[in-house]
This record gives sequence, C-alpha cells and structure tokens, in this order.
Amino acid sequence: MKVSKRIEGLTGGGSDGWDIWRKAREMKAAGLDVIELTIGEHDRRTEPAILDAMHASARGGHTGYAALPGTNELRDAVARRVARRTGVKTTRDNVLVTPGGQAALFAAHCAACDPGDSALYIDPYYATYPGTIRGTGAVAVPVQARAERGFQPDPADIAARAEGARSLLINSPNNPTGVVYTHETLTGIATLATERELWLISDEVYDTQVWEGDHLSPRQLPGMETRTLVIGSLSKSHAMTGSRLGWIVGPEEAIDHLANLSTHTTYGVPGFIQDAGLFALEQGQGLEDRIGEPFRRRHRDVQDRLRFRGVPVVPSGGAMYLMLDIRATGLSGEAFAHRLLDEHRIAVMPGESFGTAAAGHLRVALTVADERLLSAVDTLADLYDQLTEAAA
Repeated sequence: MKVSKRIEGLTGGGSDGWDIWRKAREMKAAGLDVIELTIGEHDRRTEPAILDAMHASARGGHTGYAALPGTNELRDAVARRVARRTGVKTTRDNVLVTPGGQAALFAAHCAACDPGDSALYIDPYYATYPGTIRGTGAVAVPVQARAERGFQPDPADIAARAEGARSLLINSPNNPTGVVYTHETLTGIATLATERELWLISDEVYDTQVWEGDHLSPRQLPGMETRTLVIGSLSKSHAMTGSRLGWIVGPEEAIDHLANLSTHTTYGVPGFIQDAGLFALEQGQGLEDRIGEPFRRRHRDVQDRLRFRGVPVVPSGGAMYLMLDIRATGLSGEAFAHRLLDEHRIAVMPGESFGTAAAGHLRVALTVADERLLSAVDTLADLYDQLTEAAA
C-alpha cells in the first residue's frame, strides 16, 4: 500500500537537513571520538530536584490520563510567567499545554491554516518548520531573511510573498542564526500581519537566552494579542528537552479549539511531567539564569575567539548557537561541514540545513564544555584559513 502524499512529501522531496548529525552519530557508534556541535542539547542534564518532583508525582499516582488542556496549576504558572515577562494580561484560558514546542508548532498551524492555504516562514529556519507546515496540509512558503541585513526579516520581502497566506511563523531569538529581532523588525512584521489578516505564530522557546538587547514578544504590540499564537517550552530554559513539555499562548477562542485538537491527537502531557514542569517554573528566574549562563559565556568567548582568528561571525544576540560565514573558502556550508567531520571529527551543521538564505554558512552549537569547544573552534578556524588561502 502507498502512504499518503501528505506524509510522503513532508521533507519536500529533499534532505531533511539532518545528514551531518546522523553521520556524526554513526561515527560515534563506531567508537570514534567526535565533538558534536550540531543540535541544541544542553551538556547538563535536567536538575535532580526537577526529576525528584517528577518521580514523587508519578509515585503519588499522577500517572493516569493527562489533564486537558493541561493541569490548572501548570497553566496558571505559565500564564503568570508570560504576564510577568511581557506585561500582557494572561490567564489559564490563554494557555494550552503541549508535548513540547514541536507539537505546539503543529497545533498552531492547524489552528491558523486550512489545507491548501499558504503558510509563510522565515528562511533561515529551524529544520522542522517546512515539514511541520506540510504536515497540516498547508503550503510552506519561505521568505528569505538576507545575510546582508544581518538576517533581520524585511517586511517588504514578506509582503511580496503574502498573497493568499494565512499565517507567518517567526522565531526570535532565532535558530539557527542567534539573531534577536529588533523592535523595528517586529513592529514592521506586526503591521504587515494586521494589514494582510495573518495569524502570527511566534516561536519563543529561546526567550530566556537573550545575551544582548531585550526580548520582545509580538503579542505585546498593539492589536497583536488577538492574532498571535506564542510557542513556549521548558526544553531550553530548564534543560528539559526529553520531558517534552511546551505550550501555546493565544486568544481564548483559539485555545478552546486547540484543546479539542489535543483530545483528538496527543491527548495531552502525562500528569507527572506537568507536575515536574510546575515545580521547575516555581524555582523562578534563578534557575533559568543558571541554565543559561554557560551559553552566555560561551557565546561571548567563541565570538571573541573567531573574530580574533578572522572568521566572520553573524552578529548574534541570543540562543545557544553562532552562525559563521565561510563563503570566502569557496565551499558550500555542507561541503565544509563534511570535510571538518571527515578530517577532524568535529560535527557542525551546514547553513543549507536551514534553508537557502544561509547557504555558505555554518551553525555551531555551543553545547560542549568550554575547553573542548574552544579547541574545536580553533581547528575549524585553521581549516577556514587553509581553504581561504587556497581559494585566493
């Protein structure tokens, strides 16, 4: 039997962007020592106290069917956190708990788009974005954020592709570039979304990882509260990637319908994981700062090292990544990444994994211990020097 065209076409007929990562994992499985700077996985595990809370909840009996659209206690905690950080009144009725940010992205596009509608997203993008959109039956339409603009999206470029669109997906701080969208950028996007009657889906899973400037949620902007769906998660802020605990914040009517979708798809998040998430949020800003501090430090130190070595770094204000411009080598990001892995056993993600706008770039995840990370960066810079000299 043949599978559906929808599921067969999730990757658009090409690579899903994870080839280097899979190759590095195969090398490690064969016993090779590979420095993995590929995915956004913390090099520290979930805090033991959070796991203790999860264990106590499970042992206490919170192992039955999940509460939908999330436990009232967790939804209240998320609402308080959002209201405190943004100044926008938020209650549990604005919150749907989801199995991680990825499920939230899928659900948000189900709410915003009918099959056949165009759904815009910014390129460079997190590798799952276009497949997530295609999975809902919508048509994934990329809008390039150009390198010469520091990868800040241009509302005029978005407008040029907005005919027939129902939604726009943005991500700030951005994965893969680390760019934090400016107030001017987000105001322009909000104005466009209002004029074109677009749902704005704002992926804010890196909102605690802003190293320069301030985080602005577009839901804060005038008139945007009723047309914005915000994606949040504890994966990055609390090192809970494997717990799969996220949320959508949006208008009450949309959340009501999304709760109905959860009933028919995921059936929610296990109660003991929700209780652990509640405990994590109750630890306050101090825990979030401790989780983020290694990435703040590495972000600064690696940028300084690469600039000293003459490797161009995309101006970045957040997240656990840096993007490097290696076009002067004459190689694509993919060719450079394969060479770095084959010759030096260092795995980074090619810019081409994240769309066409980042071709000729590399994404470096700041996810190993400082000394090992800086050693890998020096090796990368050595290869960059070697290749640029040969290309000159």
